[in-house]
Amino acid sequence: MEPAKVAEILKDRPLWLRDCRSMDVVNVLPAGANGTIELLYMQLYAPTTLAPARDFWLLRYTSILDDGSLVVCERSLSSKQGGPSMPLVQPFIRGEMLPSGFLIRPSDGGGSVIHIVDHMDLEPWSVPEVVRPLYESSAMVAQKISMAALRYLRQVAHEDTRSVITGWGRQPAALRALSQKLTRGFNEALNGLADDGWSVIESDGVDDVCISVNSSKVIGCNATFSSGLPIVSTGVLCAKASMLLQDVSHPSLLQFLREHRSQWADSNLDAFFASAMKPNFCNLPMSRLGGFSGQVILPLAHTFEPEEFLEVIKLGNASNYQDTLVHRDLFLLQMYNGVEESSAGTCSELIFAPIDASFSDDSPLLPSGFRIIPIDSPLDTSSPNCTLDLASTLEAATPRSRISGVNGGGGCAAAAASSSSKAVMTIAFQFAFDGHLQDSVDAMARQYMRNIISSVQRIAVALSSSRLVPPGAGAAAAQLSPVTPEAATLPRWICQSYRFHFGAELIKSVDANSSNESILKAVWHHPSAILCCSLKAMPVFTFANQSGLDMLETTLVALQDMTPEKVFDDQGRKNLCTELPNIMEQGMACMEGGVCVSSVGRAASYEKAVAWKVVDGDGGGAHCICFMFINWTFL
Repeated sequence: MEPAKVAEILKDRPLWLRDCRSMDVVNVLPAGANGTIELLYMQLYAPTTLAPARDFWLLRYTSILDDGSLVVCERSLSSKQGGPSMPLVQPFIRGEMLPSGFLIRPSDGGGSVIHIVDHMDLEPWSVPEVVRPLYESSAMVAQKISMAALRYLRQVAHEDTRSVITGWGRQPAALRALSQKLTRGFNEALNGLADDGWSVIESDGVDDVCISVNSSKVIGCNATFSSGLPIVSTGVLCAKASMLLQDVSHPSLLQFLREHRSQWADSNLDAFFASAMKPNFCNLPMSRLGGFSGQVILPLAHTFEPEEFLEVIKLGNASNYQDTLVHRDLFLLQMYNGVEESSAGTCSELIFAPIDASFSDDSPLLPSGFRIIPIDSPLDTSSPNCTLDLASTLEAATPRSRISGVNGGGGCAAAAASSSSKAVMTIAFQFAFDGHLQDSVDAMARQYMRNIISSVQRIAVALSSSRLVPPGAGAAAAQLSPVTPEAATLPRWICQSYRFHFGAELIKSVDANSSNESILKAVWHHPSAILCCSLKAMPVFTFANQSGLDMLETTLVALQDMTPEKVFDDQGRKNLCTELPNIMEQGMACMEGGVCVSSVGRAASYEKAVAWKVVDGDGGGAHCICFMFINWTFL
């Protein structure tokens, strides 16, 4: 890429800096050596609900040096240098850009060599102490601004030199535009600025959920009231909140939220608010909308952003209702990025928006989702190795490389690996609504956000505890503990009940004197798939060992979404119905081999299955039914 094109891209900050809300050139003056001086006004979105947005008044000087290099220098316009004092703009906090810019040298072999300096004072005094590292960390500035610019240039150069074919017939530039559209819509809803039409609704005082309404944002709707009168306008409501996460891997948490939507999302609301993208949505009563049976992730594109993926999520409609105007499948456009936790200063995002099946480029998007930003400052900015580590992520031979201790700068890399110990998660959800339903949608959105926060906290606890296990204890103890309070004793009950009903030891290496931890470890690593099922009217699986989770292709948290009916095939269900009375009366049963189905629909055969009633430690009440699938294998 030639220096002039590089400079054109870098000077157009909204093109590659997703936090840049706007950058206006207010005035242009000629300068010596064929240079120019520009007066700029720039606004940056706030990344969370916990701090206001930033704005800057800048002077930018562009010139071509004698050796053909192109230099662009920027700094804040300040009364300290004799310039005018520019008025403050509410609710923005005025940031200061210290001497910054970039130098672009022509390369002998063609192309350009680029040097970037970003030096900013983001006024950290103006934000709560918990998120202050976001406004003081050089690593965050490097990833969010400096490296983002280089990654964008690299991707454009890559597309210019190769024939790139992407999914769904979209050109790379169009896919980049979709990613930017999702991020921008999410940032706009998150910041809720008045000049975008947003106004804040007073909180009900119960929690920190903030509700904003935008009545000027009209989504195309041809519906009429039941009286036949046309709807005058449609508004958009945004519910948002931020929460602190500790000792949890934020890429792992977002990956779980991405792969197990049913753990936190309400499928009825997905259907109702996705229908806002279609005509006549306002006539659809909530009671007639069915849930969605599962999701299929359809890859769309992968970019050079830190492991950024653009996807279309297809949610299959499982209901059989009639006379509805919603398509039987719901589609979401989804962006998922920052999945590598070793990249210091990188935030992770899962942002999605309902789309019509036509998937046209000009369709309105109402993005919702999650953003997790680490707030530790793992890098020692005095060490030059850290800068080298950051730059190494752009080596041409390793487009997906990350900071690694084995490639030098080990001190920086080791610190980066622990950067997930504290992070801020920001959640924002947008809902289109008919004007006369604002109060009811407001109440629903607050409750929905509280449910999501509760689900995220539950999942985060389950994931975080698995990171705190001593190496000798095995993952089972920590993974199980947040899900079931009886984690310390359940494996002992399983083994005791097996001994009682079958007159043999489930695990020969443990006995009545073994510790709970050693029994748990033995059950966890047992080669057969062991699953515990509740004794409720609607039974669900409550625990599985590692082999059981592998067979069902799920996790301990998502396991609670699975029922025996979903796992057994038709013959297995018949066998279970036949043997269930024996299990409850005699305490055990043996079943012939058969086939079961994993959470993603893959079939696995087993040679034999046994089931027994697990009683609690006192030998009184039945606690659950335990199944053991012997010699299972995927078909």
